[in-house]
Amino acid sequence: MIPVVLSGGSGSRLWPLSRSTRPKQFLGVTEQQTLFQLTLERVRQLDGADAPIIVANHEHRFLAAEQARVLGINPAAIMLEPVGRNTAPAIAVAAIQARADGNDPLILVTPSDHIINNTTAFAHAVTLASEAALEGLLVTFGIVPDRAETGYGYVMAGEELNSSGIHRVARFVEKPDLETAQAYVSSGQYRWNSGMFMFRASAFLEELGIHRPDIREAAEKAWRGANKDLEFIRLNTESFAACPAESVDYAVMEKTANAAMVSLDAGWNDVGAWPAVWESQPKDDVGNAGRGDVMFEASQRCYVHADHRLVALLGTEDLFVVETSDAVLVGHKDHAQDVKKIVERLQRSNRKETDFHREVFRPWGSFDSIDQGEKYQVKRITVAPGAKLSLQYHHHRAEHWIVVSGTGKVRIGDQTQLLAENQSVYIPIGETHSLENPGAIPLELIEVQSGSYLGEDDIVRLEDIYGRA
Repeated sequence: MIPVVLSGGSGSRLWPLSRSTRPKQFLGVTEQQTLFQLTLERVRQLDGADAPIIVANHEHRFLAAEQARVLGINPAAIMLEPVGRNTAPAIAVAAIQARADGNDPLILVTPSDHIINNTTAFAHAVTLASEAALEGLLVTFGIVPDRAETGYGYVMAGEELNSSGIHRVARFVEKPDLETAQAYVSSGQYRWNSGMFMFRASAFLEELGIHRPDIREAAEKAWRGANKDLEFIRLNTESFAACPAESVDYAVMEKTANAAMVSLDAGWNDVGAWPAVWESQPKDDVGNAGRGDVMFEASQRCYVHADHRLVALLGTEDLFVVETSDAVLVGHKDHAQDVKKIVERLQRSNRKETDFHREVFRPWGSFDSIDQGEKYQVKRITVAPGAKLSLQYHHHRAEHWIVVSGTGKVRIGDQTQLLAENQSVYIPIGETHSLENPGAIPLELIEVQSGSYLGEDDIVRLEDIYGRA
């Protein structure tokens, strides 16, 4: 069995914590490990699970690789989508990759941004699903609902197969209104659509070829035209971009006669909006929950996420408050789904807060923009041990580097030197330069930029060990 971890989502409803360059699956939304890491750990513990195939947005490739490395996981493949095309094409290229060695494994498809508290119950459901998948069925995992929820799709259970706990799928239904959702839950026949599946790679590709041959053909072309880049598989941009954007539900599961469902009651949470995060957290006697330096007074059923400072709530009910270094969101739980409207307004205004945090992660480490004004910017730069920035130059800015801790190996033009703590160096406009950390501890330095334009796109990379030149 090969787990297929889908990690291409943007998580805009968890703004301002989740942003396009570092979406929710790569954040510690509910605990120290990220949702992506929790997913990798969960599938690693399953009996018979091989190394996972990860399907990720190409902009998140180093995040995915590094977070897997920290766990000691060496993925079977990290496949990079040049553009988002929904779940059917993503699963298709993963299924093709899973068969690349001539075998026909079971594949367990799971999003990378869900919580499952009861891993024992999850493992039991996977075992049941594998038995059905070995018989050629395409299995979905239906979440046993504990309330009427209008934010999820539903799956109706049909006849049970051999008293096994596995049911035929009677039908898939869209997100209902509240009255319909209440009727679904009361009937006991419906489950929430989890977005998790299990099937043989060949069975899925065969059904995709029957119902959406255009998606299968485009996925095969993108896979055949892929190229290897470091540990990544870059799908062919032209072929994948031409692939229709379709969910696996619409493309296959709602059309196939071989759909089955296993019920899953394991503390599942899709962490789709801030109230879902609140639900996942321990609460005080009046229903408040928080992370960071948080204080509640005369408040009930509230959630606060504080990253950088004390956040205190007084006399409030049913609010969620999210504080980051450059943005604060205050909302009522009833309007949690509308956070994406804030994101859309910011995007229309070309605001950088939709894409970047103040701290921006790179394959070599990170930088934090401490201060910025007309013609100057100050950053705190952290370079990981053994990491190296690209050999580059700038058309519009000069830079001054001051080492705070660690040791930096600096190349300016044809000259190379070592900088220790409290030493500094100046890089004129247009001069080629690079920075490397040859030490065993992180290199911390302050960078002062000055010039007529200070944007991140004023970087001309000449050489880069991460393939970005």
